[in-house]
Amino acid sequence: MHSIIRTRSRTFSLISKLNKRGLSNSSYPNEPQREAVISSSSMFRDPVPTDHSTPPPPPPQPPEVAEKKPWGFFKVGLFAAITGGVATAAYASYAYTLEEAEENTKALRAYANYTVKDDAPALDKLKGLLISGGMTVPAKLVEFYLDLRRLAEDQIRDFSEPPSDKLLPDMQPEEAQARVLTLVLDLNETLIYSDWKRDRGWRTFKRPGVDGFLEHLAQYFEIVLYTDQSDMYVRPVMQRLDPQNFIRHKLDRVSTRYIKGKHYRDLSALNRDPSRILYVSAHAAETTLQPENSVQIKPWKGETEDTALLDLIPFLEYVAKVRPADIRTVLASYQGHDIANEFIQRSKEHQRRMQGQKHWFWQR
Repeated sequence: MHSIIRTRSRTFSLISKLNKRGLSNSSYPNEPQREAVISSSSMFRDPVPTDHSTPPPPPPQPPEVAEKKPWGFFKVGLFAAITGGVATAAYASYAYTLEEAEENTKALRAYANYTVKDDAPALDKLKGLLISGGMTVPAKLVEFYLDLRRLAEDQIRDFSEPPSDKLLPDMQPEEAQARVLTLVLDLNETLIYSDWKRDRGWRTFKRPGVDGFLEHLAQYFEIVLYTDQSDMYVRPVMQRLDPQNFIRHKLDRVSTRYIKGKHYRDLSALNRDPSRILYVSAHAAETTLQPENSVQIKPWKGETEDTALLDLIPFLEYVAKVRPADIRTVLASYQGHDIANEFIQRSKEHQRRMQGQKHWFWQR
């Protein structure tokens, strides 16, 4: 028992001596030396300076405010004047025609040439000086606006209006005396149809019956083609469509009137009596400025069983032979109806009446 107590006391004394000597785990020769662990946040953080004696850098100073230049108000005034002038010119262009603008600014533009005689009183000279100083510049600007607008409208007119008020030459005297009617034909979806497919590209097809339609009616009418397509498109198409030239005159896009993004056929510019003009089109109401002369036909988009042109021949042949005083009155009587079908119905009704009158006559 005493031996155990002595062993324990020796062990405790040995441990206390080691602690007093400051021995740590690294003192053991066989144990590897441990490295310090660096946190992930400290790897991306600027190192903290260890020298606390160096003062921190001063904060950045705000940029110095530039001094206002004395001509800043001049720039603002100039910008406002230009903006106001442009807005005024835009409103005048929208609200007034060129003739109205010239008439409304006539008094203002007179100040551009305002002069005072040398022997005029001092008050008149002072008045002239004030007018020349305050009104000459606005008057010159108005003159410049009118000149610029006149030039622009001339350029637009060359593009939007037909090149002449008489698109066709005078009719032959014998035809004019016989009151021959003029038959105006549209092209796309009226006589032909153009279609595009990926495997073959563009192809143009003739409407069924177009050959017989042109050949038969050329005996009774002066036939004119009037289209909104360009000459480069119309010329090769017409060479294949009408090799015998049954169509006497051909008018393309240059001869149309351009209004609000659309090309309109102006029948009043054909140099023909409006009472003797018929306009046949698949889009008659949308493509002419004279719908009272229009004959609407079904648009053709490649249907092989179409007979619209052939169905229209009886009506056209009838009016060509009868030659009414005003074709517009005849067309007005068919308004709201399909002319080809309505004409056949009226013809049948007329034949029934004639047969009834004959039967009644022979009964007497």
